Amino acid sequence: MGAVLHVRQRALEDGPGPSTERLEGGKSVMAWDSAAMLVLAGVAAGLAGSVAGLASLFSYPALLAVGLPPVAANVTNTVALFSNTVGTAAGSRAELRGQGERLLRLGVIAALGGAVGAALLLGTPSAAFEAVVPWLIALGSVLILVRDPLRRMVASRAPEPGSARPTFPLTCAVLLVGLYGGYFGAAAGVLMLAVLSLSAAEPLAVTNAVKNIATGAANLTAAVAYAVVAPVDWIAAVVLGLGALLGSWAGPMVVRRLPETPLRIAIALAGLGLAVTLWYRAQA
Repeated sequence: MGAVLHVRQRALEDGPGPSTERLEGGKSVMAWDSAAMLVLAGVAAGLAGSVAGLASLFSYPALLAVGLPPVAANVTNTVALFSNTVGTAAGSRAELRGQGERLLRLGVIAALGGAVGAALLLGTPSAAFEAVVPWLIALGSVLILVRDPLRRMVASRAPEPGSARPTFPLTCAVLLVGLYGGYFGAAAGVLMLAVLSLSAAEPLAVTNAVKNIATGAANLTAAVAYAVVAPVDWIAAVVLGLGALLGSWAGPMVVRRLPETPLRIAIALAGLGLAVTLWYRAQA
């Protein structure tokens, strides 16, 4: 209850962001330029999520740019980006066939982690969140840069077909990644992909599809918690979510036609630049 009151008080102190304008009768409407920015950022987030699992590098700063304070931007981002899971799942139906039991098991574990991560965010002072976000984004960006060596390391340690790693380490790892996803989430997809790749010998496309559902479960749990007690900007969440749905649906088709390595490096460098900018802002 204390965390709920804490978050609601921060919402009252922050007030409505500049992304919306009040009309007569108390209704809110988003300015067209803010709406356009969030749609484009959502599309970019969906595309980035398809390439590298790093959707928040585009969506989170866009929410800050339209005037939302950091905590409100983060919870709104979490709610909006659940549409990413819907879009990517729709494009991965072939890879997900026969994975029902595994998806249920991993989804429950990741959802528990997401709930813990959401609780940590809701009970964490805003200043602490602003201080840690740049480091989380920097971590995600570095993981993108070293993705190929990480994949080679994972491949060298992958189990033989038909064998399995011990389930307890996998459970702990999925729980921790889910916790991270519920708290902030940038590069949670990359972390989950690495964890799942170490636990099963299968095509990367299958692992990636399972990863999307597992991280989506953590995201959904956190989104539900935020929807009830956190300062979600629902207009911004809907507009951003529509763009993300389009981007995540089109992402696989676009990625097939673009050189992956330059695009991945560009995303990682942009993320590092964002991390430096937010770190500098937090020191001010």
